[in-house]
Formats: sequence, structure tokens, C-alpha cells
Amino acid sequence: MTTEAAPETSTSSDPSKTSHEQLLKVEGLKTHFPIRTGLLQRVTGHFKAVDGVSFEVGKGETLGLVGESGCGKTTVGRTLLRLVPATAGKVTFEGQDMFAAHGQQLQKLRSDMQIVFQDPAGSLNPRMRIASIVGEPLVIHGMITDKAELRERVESLLERCGMPRAAADRYPHEFSGGQRQRIGIARALALEPKFIVCDEPTSALDVSIQAQVINLLMDLQEEFGLSYLFISHDMAVIQHVCKRIAVMYKGKIVEEGSRDDIIGNPQHKYTQSLLSAVPEPNPRKTKQRIIFDGGAM
Repeated sequence: MTTEAAPETSTSSDPSKTSHEQLLKVEGLKTHFPIRTGLLQRVTGHFKAVDGVSFEVGKGETLGLVGESGCGKTTVGRTLLRLVPATAGKVTFEGQDMFAAHGQQLQKLRSDMQIVFQDPAGSLNPRMRIASIVGEPLVIHGMITDKAELRERVESLLERCGMPRAAADRYPHEFSGGQRQRIGIARALALEPKFIVCDEPTSALDVSIQAQVINLLMDLQEEFGLSYLFISHDMAVIQHVCKRIAVMYKGKIVEEGSRDDIIGNPQHKYTQSLLSAVPEPNPRKTKQRIIFDGGAM
């Protein structure tokens, strides 16, 4: 697709489409926020954070959603989980309409779809002990009522995510950023979900810790057959984690395809710009920086 083309999603050849059995399907998703001005705060317009996004995620697959800050990536993840109300579109999870679900059906869907937040400090209640934070989903969904069983389950989850069992009695401020993110992952795993939105799970961490968290997520995916929507602005991380990539710009997906196609033969100028911004580890090599001026998509 050339940069002069209409704002449609550029997709690579058929192999770029998921070969996995479909788990999640997003069709024409839109999330618009009202713009209020004046003393009476009247609605004078709408900000189109997500503007007609469509994609699929297969069982056991990781789809990378990449783009610059403010392009709408996080809003996509929160909208399909119904943490943010959608303006239009449809999200289907295992054949069930996510936006039409209510009551017990919605509760079941929520247990199957979880999220790991970007900020591990802000996503953990500072007044709650780790045992309560990780165990809260199990209590709310009525999966475990016995206190001893709940405690064992929490400690087992923490241990699987690389944390000591004794961490259950401590508070979030007593841990480093990487440890807090491991606790967040343990909480997301508590309900044994099938799908997890990973909302830039490593961007707030030191580089030395990022690889550990990414490896943990990949190990958990292999062990439990998880599907991920992996959101990031870092092309290098996306390239390492995801076999399929969707590139997002100003609320739209401008290009989607297999990792090899997107990395090796990007068609959209914005994708080329993102790839040119990835640091070159060899100081003897020079890389030409491609600047995307935000013109025609």
C-alpha cells in the first residue's frame, strides 16, 4: 500500500492471517470521547481514540498491537474488555458477543479475559496485602471460599510467577517494579483466563528486568495455552514476542501481517518510520531515519 492510498488497513498475503483456531474477533471497533467546552461543559465534538479497528486473535497466539503513544492502543484493550464503553463495533469471544453479555454470562467472560496493566505500582492497591490483591478475583467470582485453600492458591500463583510465598503477607510498596509486575501477572492468572491483554507490561521497568518479565509471559503462554493481545510502542519488544503484528496510527490499524512481513517488508510509511527508530546495536552500522509526516494513511 502506498502512502497516498486511502486510510485502509494494509494486510500481507494469506499466511499473515492467523492459522490458529479463532478465539477473539474485533469488528469495526470505535471508541469516541466527548469534547466538552465552555462554562456549561457542553459537548462540542468527539475525540476519536479508536476509529474502526478490526482484527482477530487465535487460541494460543500473540497479536502485537504497536504504535506511538496516544494512538489508541490502550483504549482498544480496555474497550474490548468493557473497561471503557464502546461507541460502535462488535467484539466476539468464543462466539459470544462481548457487548451484549449481561449477568452470569458477562461474569464468565470477564473471568476468561484479563489484563496486565502498564503501571505495576498504580494497578495494585497500596492498602491491601499481596494475598488479598491476588486472591480478590477468586473471592469475587466465588471460585474459592475456604481460607486455607485460598491462601495455598495465592502462594502457588506467586511462586509460579517467580515470587516467594512469603510475599503474600507484604504490601506493594515493599517490592521493586519488576516484582510488582509479577504480582500483577499472578493476579491476572488467578481465574485461569484464556485471553490476556498485556498493556505495555514492560515499559515502566528497567531494561534488565524487561527480558525477565517477557520470558515469564512467554513461558506462561506455553504452559497454559494463553492468548495475548500484546500492546507496546517498542518495535523491538513486539518483534521478539509476537508472530503477528498490527500497526496502529491515530485510532486506525494501518498495516497488519506476519512478523516477517511487517519487519522485513513494511508497506506503510508509518511502519517504516517505527522500524527505523529501533536502535542499532552495532555502532559501526548506520541506519537511515525515516520520518513520517502524518500525511495520507
